Amino acid sequence: MSSIKNDSRPYATAKYLRISPYKIRTVLALIRGKSVDEAEAILTYCNKGGSEEVKKVLLSAAANAEHNKGMDRGDLLVAEAFANGGPHLKRMQPVSKGRGHAILKRTSHVTVILDAKKV
Repeated sequence: MSSIKNDSRPYATAKYLRISPYKIRTVLALIRGKSVDEAEAILTYCNKGGSEEVKKVLLSAAANAEHNKGMDRGDLLVAEAFANGGPHLKRMQPVSKGRGHAILKRTSHVTVILDAKKV
C-alpha cells in the first residue's frame, strides 16, 4: 500500500461507512485489477453488502481522473482498492442477571486508486 499523499494517481475515499471492513474487502477483491467499466458492471450485478458504496467510490475516482487529471475513462483500471477500519460504535446488549455484553458496530474507510493502462 503506497502513501496516497505522495501519489499522483487519481483516487477517491469514502469514510465512516456503516459496514464492516471484512465485508467490504470481499467486494474490493472482485474489482481489483479490472478496468473501470468492467468493475462498474461487476458491482452493478453483485448482490453483496457494500457493493453500492464501493461503486460510488469507484465512479467518484473515475470522475476525479477525468476532471482533475484529464485522463480518458476507457484507459483507466483499478490499481489499488482497500478498506481500513474506522471507529467502532459501541453498544450494549442486555443479558441475564443485570449484565451487558458489548457490541461493536464497525465502520470502514474505503479507498480506490486508479491508474492508466500500460500499453
